[in-house]
Amino acid sequence: MHSSWTSNLEAKVVILGSQGVGKTSLVVRYISKTFAPNSTSTIGASFMTKKLTVDNCKVHLQIWDTAGQERFRAMSKLYYRGAQAALLVYDITSQESFQELHSWIEELKRNMSDELVMVVVANKIDLASRREVTLEQAREYVTRVLGPDTLLYEVSAKEDDGAIDDIFLNLTRNLVDRKQYLPRDKRRPPPMNIIEADPPSKPSSCCGIF
Repeated sequence: MHSSWTSNLEAKVVILGSQGVGKTSLVVRYISKTFAPNSTSTIGASFMTKKLTVDNCKVHLQIWDTAGQERFRAMSKLYYRGAQAALLVYDITSQESFQELHSWIEELKRNMSDELVMVVVANKIDLASRREVTLEQAREYVTRVLGPDTLLYEVSAKEDDGAIDDIFLNLTRNLVDRKQYLPRDKRRPPPMNIIEADPPSKPSSCCGIF
């Protein structure tokens, strides 16, 4: 039985990956439950917000969607600075986008603390007939580089099979369960209960367009 205490957590989540892997589509699918097939490439970064409650902790997620184009890489530190979590996204139909994850991971390891939660997301499983990256290949890499407990998901922002909600729920649970955010007697893994969620918020743009 839960006690009556309520805590609060504001968390910044940054979405990283190559251009065209579907980062914006993932965020829009989670926030608005829609899919825009002709979305414009993000320039710089934009962010959207989501409020939810997980096991008596009110969480405010600020989700930053960053540009994947190479010319914006120098700006990326501005956007992931201060983040508590990072979603690293690749396209299962692009071996190149999978290989480029390594440079993002190395950059995060150089510039962020070990407390950063990293989750790997393989998008576009609706295009499985054109798959270039197997789940086994991805799992082996993630386990070797980030550890066996790192979450790895295969999803489709286009088809919305529910897994995208799971990504953000489990990521949020991971953040809530961090001992620095919870009283000492609440440090064991709590059950996941989504008690409330705000209606989709309007995207905000920073240094570009959404």
